[in-house]
This record gives sequence, C-alpha cells and structure tokens, in this order.
Amino acid sequence: MNAETTSSIPTFTHDGDGPLLTVEGLTMSYGQGESFNPILKDLNLDVQGGEFVSIVGPSGVGKTTLLRCLSGLIRPNGGTITVNGDVVNGPHPDIAVVFQDYSRSLMPWMNTRDNVAFPLQGRGVAKKERQHTADRNLEAVGLGGQGDKYPWEMSGGMQQRVAIARALAYHSPVLLMDEPFASVDAQTRFDLEDLVIDLHANLGVTIILVTHDIDEALYLADKVVVIAEKPATVVDVIETGFGAERDQVATKADPRFTEARARILHRLRDQH
Repeated sequence: MNAETTSSIPTFTHDGDGPLLTVEGLTMSYGQGESFNPILKDLNLDVQGGEFVSIVGPSGVGKTTLLRCLSGLIRPNGGTITVNGDVVNGPHPDIAVVFQDYSRSLMPWMNTRDNVAFPLQGRGVAKKERQHTADRNLEAVGLGGQGDKYPWEMSGGMQQRVAIARALAYHSPVLLMDEPFASVDAQTRFDLEDLVIDLHANLGVTIILVTHDIDEALYLADKVVVIAEKPATVVDVIETGFGAERDQVATKADPRFTEARARILHRLRDQH
C-alpha cells in the first residue's frame, strides 16, 4: 500500500486550532439500586485532528462502552463529547465506525461494492457516484477489482478490509475502530495493522482504536491512552514518538517500545 493507491480518495486537512474531538467528564453506568453498575467516571480525553490514538485497558473495563459513547450509539449519563465543536448526541456524520464483528456488519446478500456503497444511499448520493466511491475505497484497502465478490467468498481478513472501506466511504474525519483485528490470525492482523497505518498517513483521517492488546496499541498509535479502575477513567497517556514509518520487527524492538509496554503493564497491574 502506498500513497498512489489512495490518491483518488479525498484527504483531510486540519487547522490544528484546538482538539478535533473532546471528551469532558464522561460518566456512564447501567442499572439502578442493587443492580447499579458504574462503567466510566469523569473520563477526559482530547484528540487532535490527524492524530492516531489507541485506547487500551483490561478486558471488561469499559472500552467498548466508551467507543459506543464516542460514536453516539449510546448516551452517557454525564459529561460531554464534541467533534468539530458539535455535541455528539447520536450518530454523527463526522464519525465513522469499524466494529470487531465484521461478519455481522456485512450483508451477505450484497456484493462487496454494494456493501461499501449502501450507507451512502441514506445520504442521498446518486447510485453511479456511490458505486464509484465504493470502488475507490475498495482499491484503497487492497481489494481493487473485488467489488463483484460476496462477503462469504472472502477470507476474514478480506471481509475486515471491506468493513474498513465502507467506513472510509463515509468520508468522516474521525474513524473509530473497536478491536477490529481480534478475530483474524496473527499474520493477517499484522497486514491489517500496516494497512491502517498507511491509510492514516495517506488520508489524514483521525483514528481512535480501542484494543486490549498493548503491543497493537503502541505499534499503531501516536498516543496511547490507558484506562483502568472501576469505574474506569484515564490513568496514563503515552506519546509513542515512532513517527509515520513503522515496521513490525524494528519498531517493536525499539527500546522506547519495550519501555512503554512495561509502563502500561505496571499501570494496569497497579489497578488489581
């Protein structure tokens, strides 16, 4: 994947005047009385335009709940989320989402082109333009010429590429990813990680990735946000400093990578 592959997709420019997405005092809980279950409390987060942020924490801490709040799929009990200065009170046109369960997010009776193009129909985009946009984005994720195939004819890694292409088709400046590589084998996971790094570098999209995999969080992101405790809140923020060029072997052998991994592990273990 290189810049030429994505050259036909509009890129994002950010003026750098304040955060693109801001979370202030986010609180979320479920139930009442004896069944009251606090999930998030007083969680604060700033994401700059064009930044790649990983949110990492132990299983069950509330990472997916946080992502669903950010996406507008659920409303928090307290606090505010703003994107481009607008309060997020529901699904927002500036935010697209790639879910973990790609097999359920793709419609098996539609070919990959129609799967990618389908969400644009609700925006009133003409059919010809929808199909052209779908083909562009399939090419961007390495699936050029695969638009006539159906999801069930593709491997898990290819299906997840289709899901990423569909999210890109929205042309939203913020892309949320909920453990998107958890269901594929190790080598496919590495390939998808490198694909997302290239898309981020070439398109300028702002990415927020939720994961429990510390190595993945560090390898992909400019900034790693560690959430822990019960209810969950931000306990650490680490600037990775690896730059745009990443390598699965060299980056993970970097002493800064090892030091950051140990720091995150200590922060998470301190919560037990």
